[in-house]
Amino acid sequence: MPHPLQPALGQRLIASLESLHAEALRFEERLAPEIAAAHPDSRASARNLAHYLALRSHDMRELQLELAALGLSSLGRTEAQVLWGIEAVLAALYRSHGRELPSRCTAALDFESGPALLSQQAESLLGPAPRTRATRIMATLPTEAGSDPLRVRELVAAGVDLVRINCAHDDAQGWQGMLRHLGAARSELGRECRVLFDLGGPKLRTGALAPGPRVLHAAPPHDARGVPLRPLRLLLLPCAVAVAPAHDCDALVPLESDDWQALRPGRRLRLCDTRGRKRELQLVEPCGPGWVAECKRGLWLEEGLRIEGARSSFRVSGLEPEPGALRLMRGESFWLVAEGACGPEDGRSCVPCTLPLVLRDLRPGERVCFDDGKIEGRVVEVVADAVRVEVAGAREGGEKLRADKGINLPDSELSCTGLTAQDRLDLDFVARHADLVGLSFVRSPEDVLELQRELALRTSRAPGILIKIETRQAFEALPRILLAGMRARPLGVMVARGDLAVEVGFERLAEVQEEILWLCEAAHVPVIWATQVLDSLTRKGRPSRAEVTDAAMSVRTECVMLNKGPHAAEAVRFLDDVLLRMQQHHSKKRSLLRRLSVSDLGRASKPARALGRS
Repeated sequence: MPHPLQPALGQRLIASLESLHAEALRFEERLAPEIAAAHPDSRASARNLAHYLALRSHDMRELQLELAALGLSSLGRTEAQVLWGIEAVLAALYRSHGRELPSRCTAALDFESGPALLSQQAESLLGPAPRTRATRIMATLPTEAGSDPLRVRELVAAGVDLVRINCAHDDAQGWQGMLRHLGAARSELGRECRVLFDLGGPKLRTGALAPGPRVLHAAPPHDARGVPLRPLRLLLLPCAVAVAPAHDCDALVPLESDDWQALRPGRRLRLCDTRGRKRELQLVEPCGPGWVAECKRGLWLEEGLRIEGARSSFRVSGLEPEPGALRLMRGESFWLVAEGACGPEDGRSCVPCTLPLVLRDLRPGERVCFDDGKIEGRVVEVVADAVRVEVAGAREGGEKLRADKGINLPDSELSCTGLTAQDRLDLDFVARHADLVGLSFVRSPEDVLELQRELALRTSRAPGILIKIETRQAFEALPRILLAGMRARPLGVMVARGDLAVEVGFERLAEVQEEILWLCEAAHVPVIWATQVLDSLTRKGRPSRAEVTDAAMSVRTECVMLNKGPHAAEAVRFLDDVLLRMQQHHSKKRSLLRRLSVSDLGRASKPARALGRS
């Protein structure tokens, strides 16, 4: 290994670092207009972001290894104070070679003030950090929270620091109820809890598909070996009855007939189901205006099917149609059209979309992804008001596409703006009540500036702005989006990993979310980690191993968001415990060397103790 005082090595390292220092200042000068436009409290952060962009415009790996071999900082933890980090290493190199450090403009941020500025920004946006942990927890309020105060109270009592109201659901009346119940819970429990209103944005989803057949499948419950545990129980009910009586049957069958008075217990009804299989129903007991019947085997019924008895005749009537769905196979193509429109009459299926203006922005060869990437297609033809898409990716046997599934256009440059007409209507309420306003499907700095202008027209409160990074364009433009957001305070970023994974590719998601964390730390912008955190626990009451690992990694952010579900309060308590443990091991990218209990191996033996938070 080279000796630290070797003149040639020292000169080369000093020259490399001086070049980096000069380039950081050049980047700052290049971005001077954006830095000058930033809020006065954010200008130091804007300067530091420029310095970090200069640093990361080079491949630093070889220089890092050489610095680490000399026991010096490898600049791997300088995000929050880039210029100071470079100057500190230069100072050590100059001293080790007996040279005097040249005079220069001292960095405005150092090892303490840089991270402190990020903490201040986080507190301004998200509220004070909890007493026991640094990472805050946000929970999404369900629709029921507008009418049931207990749904809100249990979340606040469990330890949430912020709540999210999704403007894509409910309305001002429901939101007002949520705010009222939140205020009562805060007063009762003595806890601060801020409110994020998440604007719906330009939601691009599949529209209504042609409904499926009116069919009903019912089968008796089986044990693990497939043996029926009891007969199938059906509630036969006149189709004119609007509200079904309470029952413990497996399925309800609406029937049309004038022969209800002829029915008696023990009578048998016969039918031939949709598969041509003969079935027999035995009447057991009356239930309201209908009858409970038993069948030993499963059956399929459809609208209009006849059921015959010795003295009575019935017709199945009033079955709900199956939700519309289209099974798509790899290699076949279909037309993507505006909702309510028809594509060219060439025999291909049509899939409507809820945002038809994007169709004119698509070009052949660009990807079109559906349902969180389960179906991947490519544009092969663009005609007036329709786009032909060929399925390039789907599982073997095809994939069903249903209505109201997300559509992602990762390769397309879309002309639609981030704020919709509905968002502007919602802002009339949101601007008066929100602590934070979430901007969905950001693609450019102009989207952020537009929201700033709209908020300024409605309020002088200056609620925080939360930029949701969920498109490839937003990720690629993130530095300029951050600089635009710094014109107002406070500012935050949400890593919306669901859509982002589809947009950038699942194989790149881990890399991209790391880069977002680094850039936001350099800009001293707090980050919210979102999308399916502890999703199985929230919905089903039991987490998966992968979810727990994912939740543990979220300790590097300033806030973690949980979605709604019947076990949301339990998920909050579980996440609180995970974050308490993990913050003893991680601070951003830095591993913290807390004492490990397993290191007692080299000490005198002592009794084993239970695992705790130590």
